[in-house]
Amino acid sequence: MAIIGVDISAAKSILEQGDLVAIPTETVYGLAGNAFNIDAVAKIFKTKNRPTFDPLIVHVDSLERLSEFTEKLPEKAVQLTNAFWPGPLTILLKKKAIISDLVTAGLDTVAVRMPRHELTRELLKGLDFPLAAPSANPFGYISPTSAQHVQQQLGDKIDYILDGGECGVGVESTIVSFEDKLPKVLRLGGISIEEIEQVIGKVEVNSHSSSQPQAPGMLKSHYAPKKKILAIDDLDIGANDLSAFGFLGFSKPDHRFKLENQIVLSENENLNEAAKNLFGSLRTLDQNPNIHTIVVSFVPEMGLGRAINDRLRRATAK
Repeated sequence: MAIIGVDISAAKSILEQGDLVAIPTETVYGLAGNAFNIDAVAKIFKTKNRPTFDPLIVHVDSLERLSEFTEKLPEKAVQLTNAFWPGPLTILLKKKAIISDLVTAGLDTVAVRMPRHELTRELLKGLDFPLAAPSANPFGYISPTSAQHVQQQLGDKIDYILDGGECGVGVESTIVSFEDKLPKVLRLGGISIEEIEQVIGKVEVNSHSSSQPQAPGMLKSHYAPKKKILAIDDLDIGANDLSAFGFLGFSKPDHRFKLENQIVLSENENLNEAAKNLFGSLRTLDQNPNIHTIVVSFVPEMGLGRAINDRLRRATAK
């Protein structure tokens, strides 16, 4: 199994050899490799069993590093990076040839972000290359928010997991494109629509998922547990014996399910807390041997609630 530790020099050595390391970010843990090394990038896809039509996010430690592999930032991209970097914001930029088509799934744009987590930022500063890093989980499964989650899923396939504790945000980054006149949010995430529009004005919001995504995390079915999962509106309560059903709610238990089979995301109705707890709670229910079906309830459709509901819709997608 992988070594779990905080040795940045060990992680750096593995990455420089073209191998992979799991890294902490404020959103979820990432499976990182040298973004300039096509063989390392290929290992990411193989290790995750990720389809190569789903592009990767490239992580940097500074704005200056962007000029190595992207074209000039649009004005509104500059405004957003000034406001939210480091943080859970990913932007799409025109790429240079040094970034392979494997990273971008053949697109001429590359997704880039600057993570907030201090351990990973220190690691990035010591490297001569940026890191391509999707979430450190088998493709389509619940994203990991702790080193232990990564160990459970990929520990037999990688050598090192950089342990940064629990992720503070808990859902992936918001992705924004600037190819059209009006910036477009392609994936809802850790920066809310309201926060973005306060900085750059009105934006479009992607309203559908795609089998040929323009950016990472746009597939219709994603973030799902191994057990059957349903939205509560799709469950016929009266027609089922609910004794082996688990329930994931926003702030209150549901009396129709066994209390020990339930988790609430935030008793205080705090959407930030709910986002932080989302993936870990889904994982806990998925690993409960007394549950065969997970039922989820959506949260208020505002702020980070939009990103939470986006993940729940994808998890429950047919």
